[in-house]
Amino acid sequence: MKFRITPIDGGVCAVDGIYASGVNAGFKQDGYDLGFIRSDKELDVAYLFTTNKFQAAPIKYVLNRGIKTTNFILANSKNANAMTGDEGIKDIEEILEFLSQKISIKNPIMSSTGVIGVRLDKEKIKKGIEKFDFNEKNSNKFAKAIMTTDSFEKEIAFEVEGDFGKFRIGGVAKGAGMINPAMATMLCFITTDANIPQNEMQEILKEVNEVTFNAISVDGDTSTNDSVFLMTTRDGGYEREAFKEALKQVMQKLALDIVKDGEGATKAVAFVVTGAKSKEEAKIVAKNLTTSLLVKTALFGEDPNWGRIASTVGASNVECDEKRLKIAFENIVVYDRGNIIFDEETERKAHEIMKRREFKIYVDLGIGEGAFTGYGCDLSYDYVKINAEYRT
Repeated sequence: MKFRITPIDGGVCAVDGIYASGVNAGFKQDGYDLGFIRSDKELDVAYLFTTNKFQAAPIKYVLNRGIKTTNFILANSKNANAMTGDEGIKDIEEILEFLSQKISIKNPIMSSTGVIGVRLDKEKIKKGIEKFDFNEKNSNKFAKAIMTTDSFEKEIAFEVEGDFGKFRIGGVAKGAGMINPAMATMLCFITTDANIPQNEMQEILKEVNEVTFNAISVDGDTSTNDSVFLMTTRDGGYEREAFKEALKQVMQKLALDIVKDGEGATKAVAFVVTGAKSKEEAKIVAKNLTTSLLVKTALFGEDPNWGRIASTVGASNVECDEKRLKIAFENIVVYDRGNIIFDEETERKAHEIMKRREFKIYVDLGIGEGAFTGYGCDLSYDYVKINAEYRT
């Protein structure tokens, strides 16, 4: 099946009948902090949530109701509404009841991000709702409204054409810290008009998630609020492989934006692991490399300390052999199946590669056919500063 994927503007609003915007409700001194996505019609929805045992109230609200369709998402930043017990869910119910007096909503969803362990300021949110222009189509305002420590908004959209007709797909995400996905990570909202069967939505979302959001890490911490939503109007064409590829490109772009925007990060690095006994073992190694503090600090210092990479591989409890292992910084091989290739010239070349904002580190275990690519960033002084002062 031949198809063409073309970048377009609009983010989640690239899909006809989808509206979005953001306002300042007073959680931030300036800028947007409360936003919405709404639709003229009910949307079929699929979602993935954090595997953190202490799921936030907005996630519990959706799961308790078994929501499968919706026409409205309300999202706030600066407060996660997590670890707030039954009261946190009651706060959502009160807010959505107030929202229902302003506009017709069906199975509304609320999504939150920010500080854990604090009740929502319902009055601020209600006053923010009063400011909404429900007919505005401004995906960028919504993207800014869900930002916490993010330094830039994250959004993307494509139009896909083929023998099946055409469809559009757009996405918005936030995330920079507390990023170590165990399903998805951060908050992500994807809209499309693809006529995808309901029974395929969850399956494809989960499959694509494994190689995108589940392949990144900033700091090794899994949030209480991690959520990714996929919603469709079903007004466009559909072909499974075309949709899967377009969804992958949307999620891949947003996931890599999160890595690039990692709190205090100066490097975005792909760890390409091949030759593992299985894909599962390759993924274990890749994830361990993205979360190793010693590897991350070496990245920040632009130090091609390949021994830290080798040590992390060996500590991953996967099948490996130092006489089969190969490590390279881009095309500069530093260790090759028992042979140390790390003279002064090689180190200089590897160091030059590590000065780049983005680069790849290749790890070939030489055992089997398993492969997986993980995406991570360095650990800088600013990460400590940002998180030491997170509530202040």
